Amino acid sequence: METTRQNKIARLIQKDLSTIFQEETRKTRGILVSVSIVRVSPDLSVAKAYLSIFPPAKAQEMLDNINEQAAAIRYKLGTLERHQLRIIPELKFFLDDSLDYLDNIDRLLQN
Repeated sequence: METTRQNKIARLIQKDLSTIFQEETRKTRGILVSVSIVRVSPDLSVAKAYLSIFPPAKAQEMLDNINEQAAAIRYKLGTLERHQLRIIPELKFFLDDSLDYLDNIDRLLQN
């Protein structure tokens, strides 16, 4: 069960990460990265961000690149949230495959 504080911080991080990825994906034509959900640990030290990446063929490559740049992304996040948060949580990025899962279920049900 997440606390109200965790939920508020998760929404704030999700909004700011979306802004960061929107700026960065303008440089890479044809790739769209969106932040599906962010979960923050109870001690507010780790934030797990689940990303939806389009096209799915390049998803794993982009996720690996994002994980390599996690420190730089955390720094950018810190500049955006320096007045709201005392400590910027460590960022961990995961691939959100819920849309692929739904497509697979739909395809199976139609057969």
